[in-house]
Amino acid sequence: MFKKIAIFFVFIISIIAIFAFYYKNEIKEEKINHILDQLRLTIYSQLKSHEMDDLRIALLLSKNQALVDALENDDEDLGYKILDDITKTIQKNTHVRIRSQVITKELNIFARSWDDVYAGMPIGDYRTDLKYFNTHTTPRTSLEIGRRLGIKATVPIYKNNVLLGYVEVISFFKSMTEFFSSIGVDMYALLDVKQMDSAVLMRQNLTIGDYVLANRNYNYTHIQTLKKLNLKKLKLNGVLSVDNKYIFYDNMRDGRGTIIGGFIFVLPKKYLEYFRDSEDDISFLINITRSSLYDIVKEENYDKTMYNNFTAESMVYFQDVIDKEDRQLFLDEAYEKFDKYSKDELIQMMLNRKIVKKIDGKIK
Repeated sequence: MFKKIAIFFVFIISIIAIFAFYYKNEIKEEKINHILDQLRLTIYSQLKSHEMDDLRIALLLSKNQALVDALENDDEDLGYKILDDITKTIQKNTHVRIRSQVITKELNIFARSWDDVYAGMPIGDYRTDLKYFNTHTTPRTSLEIGRRLGIKATVPIYKNNVLLGYVEVISFFKSMTEFFSSIGVDMYALLDVKQMDSAVLMRQNLTIGDYVLANRNYNYTHIQTLKKLNLKKLKLNGVLSVDNKYIFYDNMRDGRGTIIGGFIFVLPKKYLEYFRDSEDDISFLINITRSSLYDIVKEENYDKTMYNNFTAESMVYFQDVIDKEDRQLFLDEAYEKFDKYSKDELIQMMLNRKIVKKIDGKIK
C-alpha cells in the first residue's frame, strides 16, 4: 500500500515538474520575443530621433543667407569657412560634432564642414537617393548609402524658385551604438556586400558573412560569435541563442523601403534577468527622447561645464555675449561663483577695480 502511494506521489510530482518546466520555458520564450519587439521599436525610435535632429540643423543651414550667397556665387572657399565656423561653434558649446555638406545642383560637392579637399568632386554616381529631388521639392531624411552608410538629412536650396543645390547633415551610428551599450545590449549595423559598389569608404571594414560592419565603435567581444552564426537562420527566426548570448535581428531599410542590410543586437543571457517581466523591461526606452538623455548626461557632468575654468571676475565680461540658449547655465554658474564674494567686492568687480579687502557675508 505504501509503495502504491509513493508511486502515485512520484507520478504527481513528475507531472507538476514537467508542467512547471514547460511553463517556465514558455514564459522565457515570451519574454525573449517581447525583448525582440522592443529592440525593433527602439532602433526605429532612435533612427527617427536622429533623422529629426539632423533635419532641424539642415533646415537652419539652408536659411543661412551667407551660405546661400556663397553657393550662388560658386565661392567654395567661403562656403567651407561658413560651414566650418558653424559646426565648430556647435561642437564647442554642445560637444556634438556635426558633419554637414553643401552639394551643387549638378551633384558636385561644393563645401564640407570637415575638410576642403574634395570641392568639385561629382557624387551623383553613388548618391542615387538624390534622384528623389527630380520630382520633389521637400526635404528628405533617411538611412542611405553614400560613400559610407549613414543617416542623411537633405534640404534643397531654392532662390527665386530656382534650384541652387542642397545642404545636408550626415550622422552615423556612434551615439546609437553607445545608447544600446548603456542598457547592456551591443548593436551591430550590417550593410549587404551587394551595396559595396557605392560605399567605397567601407571596403576596408570588418566583414561578417555577406555583410560589412558599418558602425566603427562596435564591441569586438562578440565578433567571433557573429562570424560563426547562421545569418540566414537568424534572419528567419529573428533570434538565436549562441555562446550564452541571445542574438536578435531586424532588417535595415533605406528611404525607399529597400532592405540593404540588418541590425544585430547581442544580449548576454546573464542580463536577461534585468528585464523582469513584460511590464518592467526595456519598453520604457521607446519613450526616452534624446533631450531627456542629454539632461541626464548634463546632470552627471555638471561639474565639467564650460564655465568651470573661469574666475568670477572674467565671467562679468561674458554676460553680454552669452547666447540665449546658454544663459541659464551661465547664470547658475555665475551665481555660485559670485555668492562667495562680499557686496563690496562685487561692486568693485563691476567697476573693474582691484579687490582690496575681503568682508565675510553674502549679498542681502
